[in-house]
Amino acid sequence: MATLTDPDKESFKLSMLLYDTRYRSMTIQVIALIGFVSIVFWLISNTITNLNNLGKPVEFGFLFESSSYDINQRLVEYNSRDSHLRASFVGVLNTLVVAFLGCITATIIGVFVGVARLSKNWLVARIMTVYVEAFRNVPVLLWIVLAMAILIEGLPAPKAFRGENATASLEVFDSVALTNRGVYVPEPLFSNGIGDVALFGQSSLRFSVSLDLILIVAVLIASFSVSGWIKRRANRIQDSTGDRPTTWHLRLGVTILPVALVLWMLGFHLGYPELKGFNFKGGTHLRNSLIALWLALSLYTAAFIAEIVRGGILAISRGQTEAAASLGLRPNRIMNLVVLPQALRVIIPPLISNYLNLTKNSSLAIAVGYMDVTGTLGGITLNQTGRELECILLLMLVYLTISLSISGVMNWYNNSVKLVER
Repeated sequence: MATLTDPDKESFKLSMLLYDTRYRSMTIQVIALIGFVSIVFWLISNTITNLNNLGKPVEFGFLFESSSYDINQRLVEYNSRDSHLRASFVGVLNTLVVAFLGCITATIIGVFVGVARLSKNWLVARIMTVYVEAFRNVPVLLWIVLAMAILIEGLPAPKAFRGENATASLEVFDSVALTNRGVYVPEPLFSNGIGDVALFGQSSLRFSVSLDLILIVAVLIASFSVSGWIKRRANRIQDSTGDRPTTWHLRLGVTILPVALVLWMLGFHLGYPELKGFNFKGGTHLRNSLIALWLALSLYTAAFIAEIVRGGILAISRGQTEAAASLGLRPNRIMNLVVLPQALRVIIPPLISNYLNLTKNSSLAIAVGYMDVTGTLGGITLNQTGRELECILLLMLVYLTISLSISGVMNWYNNSVKLVER
């Protein structure tokens, strides 16, 4: 009787790393990785050696030297005697302000324009098309410079608000001053405030956080949470009985009343700008450089977001709209409840890229004198210290960190709104 035996396993040979398909791909990847690491190591080693020969070894001690320059727009306390690290920190905060405001404004404008481009009104659709094509096809730097020029040349000087023969006046119930030196808006003040808390001591990264603001934000979060619970309860009742209880007055009350009570307890009031001497005092001063950069980046990015929104809406089958209309839903309800929720899965991925582009385009702030991180760390600090390599590496690290943070948040949101398949 014949006996079947398994064939002997082939012993491993070094030649199999190249000729055996089971190992070849891994071998190529390892070789490529070794080559890449070797090139990077050679570049870094060669750079460090050359800098040492020039008497400029790589070190970051310059960050703790006095900066000796001022920053016109800032969120935290700063003066010219502070260190370069402090100046860079202020620049990072200024970059984050522009990125945050720009992303929000661009999204609002972009969604509106994208939906309006699909309007059946020929005039509205054509106007939105002109806007999109105009902003998409002109470099953003030109829009930034143009916005700055309009603000400087088109707005009155502070002296135009003085005297009986004044040619300019405050706007919005005499609370907002639009001048060629910037916009002055009321600032929130608290007569019964509970103070501030200092973080990071006396280090270069020190800043203070208002306990009043923390309390207001906490109350807002709690109010919105309760409002959401009321909405979910109404949804459960509707699912079980078919009747939806009226909840708008409850949700409005739990959202507004607690915050209003906290503001009253803190003695909330507004500090209005007043013309004193040659300029306005009081209020919050938004410089023209910040406004020009904010508006230009927002309008420019909104043109791209509008096309993304339009493409996302067109990606939804027309049958979805017709089915919703057959149920008696109005057009605006169809857009909010049926079309946009499904279009988000198409809209969000390219939307992330535009948020990142807006953040990186904020580095053009130097063109209008806005001191962001490029103007501080990559501009004046670099020129004063002569530490080109260190400044550029830190600058790249800052933008990389901000971009990865935005990507992480938006990817999390994308996963939370994507359709769940059954």
